[in-house]
Amino acid sequence: MRPEIAVLDIQGQYRVYTEFYRAETAEKTIVLINGSLATTASFAQTVRNLYPQFNVVLYDQPYAGKSKPHNRQERLLTKETEAHILLELVEHFRADHVMSFSWGGACTLLALAHQPRLVKKAIVSSFSPVINDPMRDYLERGCQYLSACDRYQVGNLVNDTIGKHLPSLFKRFNYRHVSSLDSHEYAQMHFHINQVLDHDLERALKAARNIDIPVLFINGERDEYTTVEDARQFSRHVGKSQFSVIRDAGHFLDMEHKTACEDTRSAILGFLKPAREPRQRYTYVQGQHALAI
Repeated sequence: MRPEIAVLDIQGQYRVYTEFYRAETAEKTIVLINGSLATTASFAQTVRNLYPQFNVVLYDQPYAGKSKPHNRQERLLTKETEAHILLELVEHFRADHVMSFSWGGACTLLALAHQPRLVKKAIVSSFSPVINDPMRDYLERGCQYLSACDRYQVGNLVNDTIGKHLPSLFKRFNYRHVSSLDSHEYAQMHFHINQVLDHDLERALKAARNIDIPVLFINGERDEYTTVEDARQFSRHVGKSQFSVIRDAGHFLDMEHKTACEDTRSAILGFLKPAREPRQRYTYVQGQHALAI
């Protein structure tokens, strides 16, 4: 299962590294949107959940991962800019579906508010319209550590909070990834946090009322940062919203243990492919890649 790799030019302003997992029997294509400070490697398990039922597209934001060498990093990207990049990728790959993780949900909702003609369904996982007390504490401490470029504290913060339910192997790779990022990536995350704390999320929610397709919101039962109860408030903003709860799972859902991985896969495929299909043999693989935030 090797992807087709391309670096795409986005309106002459950004170059975006992409991986396209083409499946011979798949009729539909889904684009996966990372959380902050993450890369295409973050979706290794999700690709296994979706392929070969779907063609799967992964990409790195211009400031992250394998897109970094192709961009000058002269300016910080807003969530609106990230939304427009997503819309360009949807058109390029003729995508029918999109799926986001964590803070990738913000640019996804902004993109969907433009009512892209090709997208028929969307999934938003580990995201909520509420900045509750645990999330606010996480963001404020993150803002402090990112501003100081304190790599040790940034790495530990992620594992001690939203990553607390991850297996130890994932935590080690997560720490190594997050604590070794370039300073411009810390600056980008710091910028996004300030946007969120400055009520930027409210603007995204207002735009979300234009979304006219079914959207499934998936949250972990044990996630205290984007809680099940808070996520259900999306029903006030997204007309065709649906909800799924992954039992005994925290923020990272399918990465945390085998049962959560299987349940997440069932929720995704049950929403995207509601017709009953023969049950396939399923294999959970604990990867070695850094995780989305």
